[in-house]
Amino acid sequence: MRLRPLAVLSALVLAALAPAGTARADRVPGDQPLPGYTIANPPLPPVQVHGKPSRVLQGVHRHAAYDIEVPPQWNGRLVLWAHGYAGKGHVLTVEPPQYGLRQRLLDQGYAWAASSYYDNGYDVRAGVLSTRDVAELFAREVGRPKQRIIIGVSMGGHIIGRSLEQFPGYYDGALPMCGVLGDQELFDYLLDYNLVAQDLSGVREYPVTAQYLTATVPRIEAALGLTALRPGGPDTTNDRGKQFRSIVIDRTGGTRPGAVPSFALWKDFPFTLAEPSDPDATLAENPGQVGTNQFTRYEPNEPVDVNGTVQRVRVENLPARLSNRLSQVPRISGRPDVPVLSLHGLGDLFVPFSMEQIYARDVARNHRSGLLVQRAIRTSQHCEFSNAEAGAAWDDLVRWAGGGARPAGDVTTRPSAVARPDYGCRFSDPAAYAAGTGTRRLFPACP
Repeated sequence: MRLRPLAVLSALVLAALAPAGTARADRVPGDQPLPGYTIANPPLPPVQVHGKPSRVLQGVHRHAAYDIEVPPQWNGRLVLWAHGYAGKGHVLTVEPPQYGLRQRLLDQGYAWAASSYYDNGYDVRAGVLSTRDVAELFAREVGRPKQRIIIGVSMGGHIIGRSLEQFPGYYDGALPMCGVLGDQELFDYLLDYNLVAQDLSGVREYPVTAQYLTATVPRIEAALGLTALRPGGPDTTNDRGKQFRSIVIDRTGGTRPGAVPSFALWKDFPFTLAEPSDPDATLAENPGQVGTNQFTRYEPNEPVDVNGTVQRVRVENLPARLSNRLSQVPRISGRPDVPVLSLHGLGDLFVPFSMEQIYARDVARNHRSGLLVQRAIRTSQHCEFSNAEAGAAWDDLVRWAGGGARPAGDVTTRPSAVARPDYGCRFSDPAAYAAGTGTRRLFPACP
């Protein structure tokens, strides 16, 4: 039988978006990882909950390792923890809730469950499906919960945003922290960083080669005056370096407290995320396949007309970029059906604050802003929150999800509000600033 060209194209698109390992999974028992993977999930010691030990269950389910922990007096509610990017290795690991939340949840009577996911890399589909799988396993092994709340970090935020839309009505609340809620636009930004730096420095190399980091990037940084730039040190940037910094600040959330010292802190890292092209890489192994700057307008556009001179790159994997299906790097449409409370560091330039702004606009476009509360935290490292910040967000979310009033948050999409000197002070931990922990002192003291 001969296939028409359109049918051939459709078949290729469907094949490209089919779940990785589907055929292999049919031949592997569910209590084993997929071929090529091993599991490292050492015994998780129970913790004391009001003087009694918790109950811990561990194992492998649908090719993913899992941990489940139940307090002695379970309140009938379950928390799902969605971990962040675990690299490209082939060892699957499980992460308990962070920021003191493990103990906090158990003390409040909540059980929790977490999955390694069946795949590593940037595989959001694996996270969405494996998290749902461990929730269903919990229902069979422990009991069907009367409430499910999903929380997590970084790529886990992408998993959370898509999980709410993939399984509407399944979860009752969500707490994404430092999350990739702007989905594919994260990879646009990482592409921007490298292409704009190349353009302004006059040192071009895209696609990048194996010598990019060792030979090309040092020349780029030298040409822009970035080589010796350090947080709190002298401003070594030249005019083109200043324009580059301003463009990066604009693309990551706009003028805001801590943006300039945060740039100095992060200046090298986004270069490390530009990878040589590999035609055999999966989307999870190279999520940059969905990135593009073809229609991006950069500001400020002087002294160099970057919009006229920057290299424009088309989407390498257009089917994945356009598809609404659950792929390894799927889209989030901004349609939460339950309360969502998010935290994000203002100076994070790995998963930048702009992710929150993109999600807020998507949610507003779908007339669901009443279900979203966002909080800015005055930190610069990725996922740098204190136990107090995460704990307060959790407590506020569960009251809201349980029928309480919508909690307070920060406006993220009004530039004049974000640019205020005291922006982010309302929900940032004053004790952490007083102690000088992490990057807190890159920001001026709050009034």
